[in-house]
Amino acid sequence: MTHVLTPGKATLPELEAIYRGAPAKLDPRVRDAVEKSAARIAEVAAGDVPVYGVNTGFGKLASVRIAPGDVATLQRNLILSHCCGVGAELSPDVVRLVMATKLLSLGAGASGVRWETLSLLDAMLQNDVIPVIPGQGSVGASGDLAPLAHLAAVMIGEGEALVGGERLSGKDALAKAGLSPVVLGPKEGLGLINGTQVSTALALAGLFKAWRAATASLVTGALSTDAAMGSAAPFRDEIHQLRGQPGQIEAATALRALMDGSEIRESHRDGDERVQDPYCIRCQPQVAGACLDLLRQAGETLRREANAVTDNPLVLSDGDVISGGNFHAEPVAFAADQIAIAVCEIGAIAQRRIALLVDPALSFGLPAFLTPTPGLNSGLMIAEVTAAALMSENKQRAMPASVDSTPTSANQEDHVSMACHGARRLLDMTDNLARIIGIEALTAAQGVEFRAPLATSPALAGAIQDIRNVVPRLTDDRYMAGDLALAETLVAEDRLVRAVEAATPDAALPRL
Repeated sequence: MTHVLTPGKATLPELEAIYRGAPAKLDPRVRDAVEKSAARIAEVAAGDVPVYGVNTGFGKLASVRIAPGDVATLQRNLILSHCCGVGAELSPDVVRLVMATKLLSLGAGASGVRWETLSLLDAMLQNDVIPVIPGQGSVGASGDLAPLAHLAAVMIGEGEALVGGERLSGKDALAKAGLSPVVLGPKEGLGLINGTQVSTALALAGLFKAWRAATASLVTGALSTDAAMGSAAPFRDEIHQLRGQPGQIEAATALRALMDGSEIRESHRDGDERVQDPYCIRCQPQVAGACLDLLRQAGETLRREANAVTDNPLVLSDGDVISGGNFHAEPVAFAADQIAIAVCEIGAIAQRRIALLVDPALSFGLPAFLTPTPGLNSGLMIAEVTAAALMSENKQRAMPASVDSTPTSANQEDHVSMACHGARRLLDMTDNLARIIGIEALTAAQGVEFRAPLATSPALAGAIQDIRNVVPRLTDDRYMAGDLALAETLVAEDRLVRAVEAATPDAALPRL
């Protein structure tokens, strides 16, 4: 299915589908608005009134007037001079999302970019011509200048791009797809590199990965609860209704559905010596639910930003061309910081559940480190240590990026958002989280299996079957790194969630 990008109307599911490889194209109905604003910019460029970025220099050089005959050179020089990205390159899936959100922004018809130029970017996305974009170099204002310049460079036949996995010069990449470079018109270079699309795409990618891990953590949390013979009473609906937090209510509902029909749970409903379980079991709805709420809040900010016009200057409805500050990525920076906090907390409480299950002093009858022969075998001892290391890394990375600013461009851009690297760190953090949840899947499945002949619920049995399809039960010690990598894919590919929903349709998990 090809997703039609209609400015102002793109949804999170649609953006996630594009991120995961679904084809997309710009809605052709926006052409009239695009051409109208481009015509207005052409008028300004031919006139005598100085307008920032159209017939002036940029940043601190805004007072330098550019002659009409040099306007095209100005835009080309802008792109080439701003190609200062460094570091590891953004993945093609993120770059596709960058391209899609740039089309949404420019397609709103307030940027003055010609239909010809927008059509080239649209054709690149449709033909999978993916610019090579280094990930570092943006401070999140005035837009993601350096990384977006690498995107724009391909459009003028410079830079590099991937086509069918082959890395080519920008000119050759376009030619291979049957496309030709564009000569930029007035303000077009600025329209292409001003904007928050790289920060937004990275934050969206982090959000999508975080949500998968968050829902998988409900599955592994329910498994851990059964493995530890924990009480399901704290998940009763009325407790959570009395508080009224929507994510908490939803998380508790999911946990009840996941554990419904468990023989393990029924076996200790009466006569259990423990009055209370540790917080990592008992407070799962409160913690996971708060994280779901936070992720949804960040998602709504990012949905709006993906549909936003964030370049500068803008062509307003009355024809005025006004320089503003929509390129400042503060909303994206805040959203990225929120996602980072949620990712950190989901991993922190999951790690405590792992630690509970491997500790014979806490695990209510399970063997030490979940091995049948502790001592001769170390079992899942170091898997828990690895989870702790990953949790600690995420804690260190959760420091808010948005509170750090530094003046740039000779103090013209004197307060910046730091949104781009604040969002980029989410990719490593969510990888770490998927690994933590994958380790919990292994420890919890192993713990539940030690409760035989008592059976877990049908939904959780479906999850265990999916785990065992890729990672066998641990008996004697073996090389573990491969097992952990496979468990991570169960989370990253959303397989645990699909497995429980296939086993028990009533156990449907929260949706973003």
